[in-house]
Order: sequence, then structure tokens, then C-alpha cells
Amino acid sequence: MVLIKTQRDTLLAPLQSVSGIVEKRHTLPILSNVLLEKKGEALTFIATDIEIQITTNTQGAQGDGDGSVTVGAKKLQDILRSLPDTAEVSLILEDKRLQLRAGKSRFSLQTLPADDFPRMAIAEGDANRISVTQKQFRQLLAQTQFAMAAQDVRYYLNGLLLLIDGGELRAVATDGHRLAFASMPIDGELPRQELILPRKTVLELNRLLSDSDEPLLIEAAPNQIRFQFDHINLVSKLIDGKFPDYERVIPATLKNALEINRVALLASMQRAAILTNEKFRGVRLVLSPGSLKIMAANAEQEEAQEELEVDYAGDAIDIGFNVGYLLDVLNNSSAETVQWGLNDSNSSALVTIPGNERFKYVVMPMRI
Repeated sequence: MVLIKTQRDTLLAPLQSVSGIVEKRHTLPILSNVLLEKKGEALTFIATDIEIQITTNTQGAQGDGDGSVTVGAKKLQDILRSLPDTAEVSLILEDKRLQLRAGKSRFSLQTLPADDFPRMAIAEGDANRISVTQKQFRQLLAQTQFAMAAQDVRYYLNGLLLLIDGGELRAVATDGHRLAFASMPIDGELPRQELILPRKTVLELNRLLSDSDEPLLIEAAPNQIRFQFDHINLVSKLIDGKFPDYERVIPATLKNALEINRVALLASMQRAAILTNEKFRGVRLVLSPGSLKIMAANAEQEEAQEELEVDYAGDAIDIGFNVGYLLDVLNNSSAETVQWGLNDSNSSALVTIPGNERFKYVVMPMRI
């Protein structure tokens, strides 16, 4: 039977929305598939890796009747991408195979039963509900996600803390060497709730959310979080663990402060980074009244030095950092100027944005 007959983009756009979480090599073969469900002209796409589930739907699917099937997500996406933009596509289900036809092109794909597809149970009951714009939340993620750990044995660091507290939503990420904090106001007075989002969920949200004022609904249950926006419904399990006390990490008092143009500092850091040691990536910042020197050297005894004139009258400080940690914060900010707070060469530095109390970045020094 002709399950679906529609334009290429009616299938490709929603498929691209869900297929980002599909694992190419999984112990359960069906998790490499996407579930297609057709009811009337409505077509639903579901993908899952057991930890995250993304559902989206579209209209405008013709066909001989209703039905459902699972098929390899990557193969289907690659085929649709390779077809002309204006192609009309037919998906025909026969003998446990999905035939895809477009013009004179023919493809036969293996399927697995839709009944075997593992759907995540959606938590019902008590949940904090937050409504923000996609742009606001995406910015909150952008200001913090780069500080998440990637494969730390402390599994709770391989994610991002979302903290709901009264009329405020906070995001915190740390890998043990640096910490990024950002917050935003939300409507209402909600009970305090701490949630650790898995790294993969954070990266997928960053990919799917748009820089628009379109609404994003967040429903936070004790063990699960749901994001609804556009035609997308993303459900994720939470990391079970205790996130470090981030407030203890942020320095309360700083003797020395420096405001500097972000773009000029970023350019100087990028140039100095070229000659850092590939493994440790260390740079020295030598701060004295009126001057900031950025110095790097490597095992081949190559050296780089950058000097910036700065409005600074504090203590002379010679301190080392991983240049990657500094580039991350400068690249993920759009502020014209940033402020550095330092006590001495052995203490963490605090990077903030002048006039913005809602962003803080702490980075530990390194010996060079």
C-alpha cells in the first residue's frame, strides 16, 4: 500500500529534527530507526536513544490509509537529501520493506515492526511549568554549555544544572577546571528544583532551538524534563546525582579588576594560542599598570607575545591559564567589553560582563 505520498521537504525537515539523537551503532538495532506514524494527513516522526525521545509531526501526507513503520533514520535522511528539492516522494509498504520512489529513482529499505519501537513513558503529575522564548533559553545554554565535562567519571559533571528558584531560572556547568553560570527571570514563584540535563540533551536543544521569540514550554518533573516548541516535543531523562555547590566556587571578593575590549582580547588570545603546547595549551598573562601581556611557548621553543594597553592600576600579576578555557568564554559572549577579577597568581579568575549580574565565569589558573 502507498503509505505516504508527499513533497520531499515534508518528510526531510521533520526527519532532520528528530534524527540527531539516533545512534548509528546500537546494541538494539531498532534504535537506529525512526518511527513513522500516519493518521489521515498527519505524519508523526519519533526517534529515541532510551535516554532522550524527540517527537515531531507534519501535515500534508496523502496515502491509501493509516499505518506505522520503523526504518533506518540515517539511510532515509541521506536518500531524501540526495533527491531534488521539488521531488514528489512515495513511501510504499510491502512485504516488510519500505519502497521509496521519486521520479525514476527506486529504493528498497528494510523495516522493523512499529510495535517493537521502545517509547519513553511520559511522566504525569507534579511538574514545574515554565514558559520562555526560544531565544532566551538558547542564550542561557550558549553562555554555559561550553563548560560541561565530556567524559568525566563524575557523571553529574557531564551535563548542565538547571536550577529553578522562585522567579529565576539558573544554568550552571563545570568540568572541575572552570565554571559557567547564567540566569534569567521567569514568570511566577516556583518551588526550588535542581535538575541535571545530560550533555546530549543540551547539545540537541542548542541545535533545534531558534533565535526567535517563539514560545518554549518547559515541564520539569522529578526524574524527567520535557521541552515543547514549534512542532517538536523533546523528553529527556535527568542525571541522578548531586551537582557541586557552585556558589562556593565563585569568588566573593577580588582585589584587582580589569575591563577590556572582548574582540581585541579574543584576537590576541587566538594568535598566542597558535604557539601553545598542543597538550596543555597554557598561556601566561602578565598584568601590570597600563599593560596586559599574553605569552605562549611550546616544546619546539617557539614563542608568541601579544601586548594590549589597558586601563589597570592594580597589583602586578603573572598568571597561567589553559587558553582554550579563555577562548571559550570570549567566543560565547556578544558583549563589547568583559571584566576580569583577580586576587593573585594562585587564585581563580572571575570573568563577568559589566552591568550584567546574570553571568559569571570562573577559571582556575595553571602552572606554566
